[in-house]
Amino acid sequence: KRILEVGTAVGFSAILMSEYVTEECEITTIEKYEKRIPIARENFRRAGKEKQITLLEGDAMEVMQSLKEPYDFIFMDAAKGQYIHYMPEVLRLLAPEGVLMSDNVLQDGDITQSRFAVERRNRTIHSRMREYLYELKHHEGLQTSILPLGDGVALSVKKEEEK
Repeated sequence: KRILEVGTAVGFSAILMSEYVTEECEITTIEKYEKRIPIARENFRRAGKEKQITLLEGDAMEVMQSLKEPYDFIFMDAAKGQYIHYMPEVLRLLAPEGVLMSDNVLQDGDITQSRFAVERRNRTIHSRMREYLYELKHHEGLQTSILPLGDGVALSVKKEEEK
């Protein structure tokens, strides 16, 4: 019933998700890059989805900290080096039994390489993504699978809270 997308870009994923849910499903998407925001808004308008999809402008961390209600599905597709920093807020916002889908986690296969086999300019992102994947796989509140689809996807289900 509620979807959060972290990283709108031009709105393609939000529109695609809207095609596979009921009209009652609310989709909230966050984008910081000013040049993409009007393109995404226009794409939502052209797709007839401006009532179903809400675009929130600004830094993802700041926007997520302002959100209160839980989401059933969270699609993480923002700056790859920031996933590990977003994780506490994402987990706070993910409903019990909700699904977190993290995109591009294998980084063209680089993630399986030694840090020193990766180009110097990509080493920070590489180490942060490895840390993120480690945290997803070892977090006691999550059940996570990493799928080698495209550039890699991690699917995590938040375990039901203890009563």
